[in-house]
Amino acid sequence: MALTRFERFQAWLLRTFLSVLFFFFRLLEPRRSGGSSRLAPITNPLLMVSGMKLAQKIRHREVTSVEVVQAYIDRIQEVNPMINAMVKDRFPAALQEAAQVDKLISEEEGGEDVLEDRLPLLGVPFTVKEAFALQGMPNSCGLVTRRGVISGADAPPVALLKRAGGIPLGVTNCSELCMWSESHNRLYGITRNPYDTDRIPGGSSGGEGSILGSGGSVIGVGSDIGGSIRMPAFFNGIFGHKPTPGIVSNDGQFPPTSGLHEDFLSAGPMCRFAEDLLPVLQIMAGPNAHRLSLSSEVDLRKLRFFSVPHDGGSPIVSPVEEELLQIQTKVVKHLQDDLGVEVQELHFPQLKYSYQIWDAMMAAPDKDGKPPRPFVEFMADHGKKVWPLWELAKWMLGLSSHTMAAIALALLEMVQSSQPRPFLIHLKEELQRELEEVLGADGVLLYPSHPRIAPKHHHPLFTPFNFAYTGIFNTLGLPVTQCPLGLSQDGLPLGIQVVAGKLHDRLSLAMALYLERAFGGWRDPGAC
Repeated sequence: MALTRFERFQAWLLRTFLSVLFFFFRLLEPRRSGGSSRLAPITNPLLMVSGMKLAQKIRHREVTSVEVVQAYIDRIQEVNPMINAMVKDRFPAALQEAAQVDKLISEEEGGEDVLEDRLPLLGVPFTVKEAFALQGMPNSCGLVTRRGVISGADAPPVALLKRAGGIPLGVTNCSELCMWSESHNRLYGITRNPYDTDRIPGGSSGGEGSILGSGGSVIGVGSDIGGSIRMPAFFNGIFGHKPTPGIVSNDGQFPPTSGLHEDFLSAGPMCRFAEDLLPVLQIMAGPNAHRLSLSSEVDLRKLRFFSVPHDGGSPIVSPVEEELLQIQTKVVKHLQDDLGVEVQELHFPQLKYSYQIWDAMMAAPDKDGKPPRPFVEFMADHGKKVWPLWELAKWMLGLSSHTMAAIALALLEMVQSSQPRPFLIHLKEELQRELEEVLGADGVLLYPSHPRIAPKHHHPLFTPFNFAYTGIFNTLGLPVTQCPLGLSQDGLPLGIQVVAGKLHDRLSLAMALYLERAFGGWRDPGAC
């Protein structure tokens, strides 16, 4: 009971603090004229084809890689002025690489099967979160002092996609230092949701979510330490997969991991079409792919299904909106009617403390007792030391080069304990044990993606702990696939998380294919 009172006080104090700051925020932030903008509908049929089908068409010479790459360049140039998702492109280089692909195919004598085995993504464009190193592209992670940092090599997952024949089009926006649920920073500005430009695309991989949701990309590279793949996938109506930790390399990202963060961070695929998730994950996993047994068939009728409708009523997290509760109920009913399976509803009391568990584990030292590197040190990268209180004063005068979200996190860090409370560690271990026992090797669990449908810009400042619905699974090390489930009454994406046991990613990926067929998957925001 004492913990609940403390958390209520903490929430009240933070919300009061943020309410005052939000007053200044609204005065200082530049306003856009014209209100919400609607994207044009997609007209090029090449943009409505999955990455794997595009690769097949290119190999079979039904279409050239140049035509595909140009189609995506045209779409990006059409939508990016409205959504500000891609922050640096490499269009000329991409077209040159596409021409080389077409030349290779015209000269290939070994047949299409050889190309498919060797280069499964040959000629297919993809985009990359700017926090990943992509040779010749900026790698600032939205930090003004890193504006001159250019990657000299590729992060391992990016290199593997290129080695498979993929062609990167450019890098996309993220939240400052990848630690906020809205993709906004002082270097590149704010990214917008393609379904409603007055709403957030999520973070930190929000640029990827937005460019994919708009039809400007078909495959993207994201990373997730608290929901940074799944929230943008949810808000932008696409698929995203947070793999079992340790499968896809986290090297080549900024900021680098410290403390126990390596155990919680997962790089993974973000895709408009469910059939791309598994093959792209297999490529990104490289030498670790065999650990997931991705080639093993999944019979959904033989799985055990569970549904958890909410976190149990955390005092610092918003209640789940009615439309999200309804769509989860609809998924449960469809599974029961169509597959003839039983879906058991469960409740885990520990989920009420999801944020506190995530926060405690993020602050925990590594196995050698070394604590994580302070966030404020990353804020000072390539620049002078950052003093959070002084930075707050500068922000109120419109002089700070940091966002309010980053400053607030640095301030919170000043008063946080460096040692996780034993009670929270116990809760985490208890929840871990119970969930792993429930899921086993053949169970999947349905859980809300977020308590709210895509909020309006800057509103997460009032509900900073709502990411707990995704963050809890990072601390538990479980694979999760985010699946779109159509649109709300206001035309905004609905969705659900599908959770599986460790190393059983193929189960949630199989569910993504099933739910895409049942609920329609991604929708063109320009046609909605």
